[in-house]
Amino acid sequence: MNLAYLVPLFPLLGFLINGIFRKQLSKQAVSIIGCGALLFSFIVSITLFFDVKTGGAATIKYFDFINISSFNIPFAFQIDQLTSIFLLIITGIGFLIHIYSTSYMHDEEPHHFARYFAYLNLFVFSMLLLVMGANFLIMFIGWEGVGLCSYLLIGYWFKNNNFNYAARKAFVMNRIGDLGFIIALFWLLAKLGTLSYHEIFTSAALAKLSSQDIIGITLLLFVGATGKSAQIPLYTWLPDAMAGPTPVSALIHAATMVTAGVYMIARSNLLFAMAPFTNQIIAIIGVATAVFAATIACKQNDIKKVLAYSTVSQLGYMFLGLGVGAYGGAVFHVMTHAFFKALLFLGAGSVIHAMGGEQDGRRMGGLKKFMPITHITFLLACLAIAGVPPFSGFFSKDEILSAAYASNPILYYFGVFGALLTAFYMFRIYAMTFLGKFRGTEEQKHHLHESPKAMTIPLSILAILAVIGGFIGIPEVFAPNAHLLENYLQPIFAASAPLKHVNEVAHSTELLLMAVSTILIILSIIWAWTKFSKYEDDGKPTTGFAKVLENKWYVDEIYDTVIANPLIKFSAFLKNIVEKSGIDGIVNGIGKFIQYSSRQIRLVQSGQVGGYILMMVLSLVILFLVFWNQAYISHFISVIFK
Repeated sequence: MNLAYLVPLFPLLGFLINGIFRKQLSKQAVSIIGCGALLFSFIVSITLFFDVKTGGAATIKYFDFINISSFNIPFAFQIDQLTSIFLLIITGIGFLIHIYSTSYMHDEEPHHFARYFAYLNLFVFSMLLLVMGANFLIMFIGWEGVGLCSYLLIGYWFKNNNFNYAARKAFVMNRIGDLGFIIALFWLLAKLGTLSYHEIFTSAALAKLSSQDIIGITLLLFVGATGKSAQIPLYTWLPDAMAGPTPVSALIHAATMVTAGVYMIARSNLLFAMAPFTNQIIAIIGVATAVFAATIACKQNDIKKVLAYSTVSQLGYMFLGLGVGAYGGAVFHVMTHAFFKALLFLGAGSVIHAMGGEQDGRRMGGLKKFMPITHITFLLACLAIAGVPPFSGFFSKDEILSAAYASNPILYYFGVFGALLTAFYMFRIYAMTFLGKFRGTEEQKHHLHESPKAMTIPLSILAILAVIGGFIGIPEVFAPNAHLLENYLQPIFAASAPLKHVNEVAHSTELLLMAVSTILIILSIIWAWTKFSKYEDDGKPTTGFAKVLENKWYVDEIYDTVIANPLIKFSAFLKNIVEKSGIDGIVNGIGKFIQYSSRQIRLVQSGQVGGYILMMVLSLVILFLVFWNQAYISHFISVIFK
């Protein structure tokens, strides 16, 4: 446990060295520093995992971060079962993505190559801070850090204005969610006087909160989670975040930023377990996001866009799990999702690399024979995310769906419908990419090749994890007490377990649900395979409902019409009318009046003696008139100011 500080320290050092010396270091040195930092962090994370497993959780205080009178917030790390699982995901998957990047980004200029790795290291450092903090303030620092790093990495190719727009969009939409998060923290601080987990998540402390307090705080925390984890209505930034390099997409979608909201609610499970109303909202938003994003993915042709909407959809399943009280199932799906989603994005990057930057599936096809490793690993990832047994996604998704059925069968039906759509769109893009005839140009066909080992080795490792990773959570119905992850996480969710009102599903019912959903998923896969394995682009424009899906339900256009454009017009009114004609007009008008008056008064000093004598005579006449009529003048003034 004493080595815990090394986990975030290595990526921080990697960021500083590669960032400061980016113009002096060679690409090889940058790669060693960037990847080595993550490798050392991963090794320390493994030791922490076994420390927790054998010795239990620990909180390590380093120094007082804020210490004012009775208000104290220490800079401390909390290393427990939940933290250790996230540490393995972040550093393990992050290390593979770093290795992959050394080849994928090799054509970059040396100093940009170093800048890229510096950003990656900073991103991982921020996420580690988020999950290791022993209080909400440290979590919030990491929370803002990953937001900043996503902005830097999405806009990495900053000379492209569209990429800058995507980065800005992600930054702004995350700030909306962050506002809810920070208000919740102030609320907790005002009521309890602390932000430390071990002081908040106690029966005595939570008893000080009214039911309104708990609902308000949990709803605000969930608003923060919707921004960071791309849930309705704050999800539209994530598909646009594809503007960044593909390994960045893998890092954001699999191991870091988008899982922050899930972690935060899982960490606060005792607080959320006391708010049934909030949980219902979370479950409804989660399943709605899962289905809504899946419908959009069905009609996207950009391979990265399909994967982006798939991430939004899978995050919806995680929030569905959180909403129905299956906290362990949600964390389980975070883990399996990290395996197959990183694999899918890195596989997509391998395809894009071979196709010379082409991302449109309509202009691919037949890559199976040119890229055998990428093909087989991508296929395994598709089977995993579709939930085909015994691949990893089957176990984690089934655990969430079973809990949803026990809570409310309607949630389950929508969840299964989303799973069918997932199987369909994943095998649609798989068939369009790897099966049938090649539809690209002759020049692209001439350069088709399998990716180098630095890219295929991470693909192979992730493929193994995507296939067998689910066996860490074998459900009770198959083998009693075989859910190793649930047993490991049990201390984290023990306090909230008695507060959950979840009905148990009989094993016979659970087996029936599994069988039905599996059959439907396989039929969905067969349908997509049959329909798109011999895909030919006829060039006809999409019409009807398909066009609505292709245009993503026009949500971006609706946001622009209802929110963005009115705000832009209002800002233009404030700038051009209120500021320029109003505030600036008054300030500049006073200045101009004084300048004009000064110029006119200056003319009095003409140097003409005759003029001075005339002014003196006129002044004397005015004084005499005032003197003789002072009674009338006094009366007039008294009437006015009466």
